[in-house]
Amino acid sequence: MLPQMVRSMMREGVLGRALDQGLVQVGVHDLRDLSTDRRRTVDDAAYGGGPGMVLKADPFFGALSTIRLQHGMPDAVVLLSPQGRRFCHQEALRLSQLSHVALLCGRYEGVDERVRDQLATEELSIGDYVLTGGEVPAAVVIDAVARLIPGVVGDNRSVEQDSFVRGLLDYPHFTRPAEVKTQMVPDVLMSGDHGEIRRWRKQEALKRTLERRPDLLERAVLDDEERALLRELKDDGTA
Repeated sequence: MLPQMVRSMMREGVLGRALDQGLVQVGVHDLRDLSTDRRRTVDDAAYGGGPGMVLKADPFFGALSTIRLQHGMPDAVVLLSPQGRRFCHQEALRLSQLSHVALLCGRYEGVDERVRDQLATEELSIGDYVLTGGEVPAAVVIDAVARLIPGVVGDNRSVEQDSFVRGLLDYPHFTRPAEVKTQMVPDVLMSGDHGEIRRWRKQEALKRTLERRPDLLERAVLDDEERALLRELKDDGTA
């Protein structure tokens, strides 16, 4: 519906460079161009009455037909909707391993149910709230998936250490100057002792996760050292 919104979000930064370098390809299709009437209508009133308009099925079928002709059948056709499965890092990782993904963006009161039944292979939601359209969720999914593709992020270690990769939140980060408004960088980070720095980062990631998202620890992949550190944190009551 608003393809220019999605395009504008992809022009800058890491994603923009990845597109320029051919590491990622993103095509945006305007449903109005695929409408079957002269007025380029893409929505209509809902059967049974009620407020708001519903996006018609025909433009979506036309869009998928165009995509199949130009690029082949997508590995996944994802409808972005508040009713979908929660989008998370594992979903982004799964989609990043596919060659071709189509994202269907809704708007208004939603899409004709036949789009969901006949076209979508799955349905994803970026959170328990409603937006005015699916363009922003599409941009979120594109960005989260693209940065997992090798070469998109300059140093792949940045991706490997991100929050949620192993089921933990990220540890705190500091840069120069060493003191900001009386708050100092932790001594361990300036010690040069890489073993202690690694241990501190593990401990802080565990502490932050325990404080803010304890639910993640139920599924987190921890090594022996992390399990021991987590026991210490729980025993000490420091988180």
